[in-house]
Amino acid sequence: MHYHETPFPAPTFHENETCMSLWTPDGEHPVRHPAEDVQRHVDELSEDERAEAEALAEEMADVRDQVASTPADVIVANHIMGLYELAAIHLSQTPPNFVDATLGIDAMGAVLDKLQGRLGENEPVLREARAQLQIAFVELKRRADTDEGFVG
Repeated sequence: MHYHETPFPAPTFHENETCMSLWTPDGEHPVRHPAEDVQRHVDELSEDERAEAEALAEEMADVRDQVASTPADVIVANHIMGLYELAAIHLSQTPPNFVDATLGIDAMGAVLDKLQGRLGENEPVLREARAQLQIAFVELKRRADTDEGFVG
C-alpha cells in the first residue's frame, strides 16, 4: 500500500440509509443520506435554476479535483497561513485582542511542531512567520502593559 492510499473502502450510501450520527450536548442524532431531500428540491427548481445548480456542481467537482492534485503539504501550509492571518488580525486590533491572537499563534505552533519535517519547502517560511508573530505579540503586550500602568 502506498502512503496516499487508504486501507478503508469508500463509504457507500443508499437512499434513506442512516449513515452517521451527529453528537450534540443533547445526545446522538441520526443523520440520513440527503439524496431524497436533494432530489425533492431539484424537482422544484426552474430550468434556469437547475442549469445554475449543475454548473455549480461542476465547478465544485473541478475544485475538488484541483485539491486532490495538490500535494497535501501545500494545502496544510495554506491552512497554517490562515492561522497566521487570524493571529495577525487580532494583534492589529485597537486594542490588540491578545486572547484570540494567542489561540491563533498556539494553533499555528501546534501544527508546525507536530508536523516538523513534513511540510516541504514551505516549512522554514512558516516557522519564521510564527517567530515574527511571537515577537510582535511580546512587543504589543509589553506596550499594552506599560500603557495600562500609566493610565491607572
